[in-house]
Amino acid sequence: MTAQRARFADVQAVLFDLDGTLIDSAPDLAAAADAMRLKRGLPSLPLAQYRPMAGAGARGLLAVAFGMTPEHAHYDTMREEFFGIYERSLTQRTQIFDGVPELIETFVNQGLKWGVVTNKSERFTLPLTRAMALFESAGAIVSGDTTPYAKPHPAPLLEAARRMGVEASRCVYVGDDERDIVAGLAAGMGTVAVTYGYLGQQADTSQWGANATIHCVNELLPLLQFPAEA
Repeated sequence: MTAQRARFADVQAVLFDLDGTLIDSAPDLAAAADAMRLKRGLPSLPLAQYRPMAGAGARGLLAVAFGMTPEHAHYDTMREEFFGIYERSLTQRTQIFDGVPELIETFVNQGLKWGVVTNKSERFTLPLTRAMALFESAGAIVSGDTTPYAKPHPAPLLEAARRMGVEASRCVYVGDDERDIVAGLAAGMGTVAVTYGYLGQQADTSQWGANATIHCVNELLPLLQFPAEA
């Protein structure tokens, strides 16, 4: 299956969502939720059951593990327990998706700026990205609590563009959730939906309004036209 053919001209920067787009963090997120089940004498659940909801963070993982919503009386306590377990094992099982290191190397060699905009809070984003050499060349890493708003609001994307000194219209944003596309379009950026991430239940990327859709990392580079001097 090939990407939708949309080419982005004069691109100066590419921004990415983190979980489900650059890194596969589902195993560590799932392990944290599953540890809570085991602690309560419940049987372990397979990773495949957790994976689709990994992009929703604690809300998604606790829903899978316990059928719990944020309206539950003990949700806040359970969420903090989940955060504590996950914080101690951020990179034990997390892997960079195949093709991502090569893609970033190409960006660096081409002089193309790149960065991360995630809804993950700085409590987790900063130690995780500092532990992975991949992110050393990132021009901006913006978390869900870096600005007063999280995606789908465009503020985090605009902050990343500001930090990199690039106009939003010269940026492309890549993500695996509808809120990524909504935020990117609101920020005036080109948008690319990825189908290999954590799409949630019954997600239909064709309905998100993205400028392009890719099914593996290697399909992104052909969509980008670099300026003479990026």
